[in-house]
Amino acid sequence: MTTPEFADNRDNFCYRHPDRQSFVLCQRCLRTICPECQTQAAVGVICPECMAAERKNRTPAQKRAERRWRGRGTAMAAGAGGKPVVTYALLLITSIIGLLQQVPGLGNPITQQLLFAAAYLYPDLSLYPFEPWRLLTAVFVHGGFIHLALNMLALWMLGQSLEPMLGRARFLALYLISGLGGSVAVALLAPGTATVGASGAIFGLMASLLIIGRHIGANVTGILVILGINFVVGFVVGGIAWQAHLGGAIVGALLAFILTRTRRPDQRRTQILLLAAVVVALGLIVAFVPPLLITTVYA
Repeated sequence: MTTPEFADNRDNFCYRHPDRQSFVLCQRCLRTICPECQTQAAVGVICPECMAAERKNRTPAQKRAERRWRGRGTAMAAGAGGKPVVTYALLLITSIIGLLQQVPGLGNPITQQLLFAAAYLYPDLSLYPFEPWRLLTAVFVHGGFIHLALNMLALWMLGQSLEPMLGRARFLALYLISGLGGSVAVALLAPGTATVGASGAIFGLMASLLIIGRHIGANVTGILVILGINFVVGFVVGGIAWQAHLGGAIVGALLAFILTRTRRPDQRRTQILLLAAVVVALGLIVAFVPPLLITTVYA
């Protein structure tokens, strides 16, 4: 219920539509704006006047970035509405699986069915069946609620920026192939380790954001610092598969390099072929892991 004091204060109504009550402020000028006047920004919403001023004051690098990544007809154009639908879908699927893992009597079987270990790639050298799909399914299971929450928070934050920039299909490819790269790195560097979690995919997103940001002339110092800190934490804190972090980051950076160099519509086929080549290369790398190493671990 609106009090007389509230109704008498014009600051509690949209400055462009004085008859519309609102509780939302523009994050730039801090004036009240109604839903019609709100434009989603990186943090919060801004009003039409601040949006116009922001566009007017863009640097040449920012204008080039918008032409490259958001212009109509470019290979990187966002999906309808620019909403990060794939990010939301990945969050939903992974969160549902993660919550099911917390159910007594159900969590352990789910984890055992979806985790990844190198032994599942080499049935002739171990007692495990051949289940190569675990290279990807491990991305959707986690070792605990905190593990799940941290990865999903990172996915939500990174997906808000990357998916509208790349488009839904490319973002999904980036996420899954980076996760694949993380599992391959575990198979190469720690074949006796069973791993779960989306960390490889998350590190791929961080590395790709670093490469893409550098390509369009953005300030990438912040993401570089975050990436470095997370790498260090992986080495210092026990129980973390830093190998997955490393593999995901390397593959994510490689994919971002490919995407930034093949963004024109006439390069679409080349882009698809190069992305497929990365997947094939990862498969070949796994296929040629020294059998002696695997035999030693699982003997």
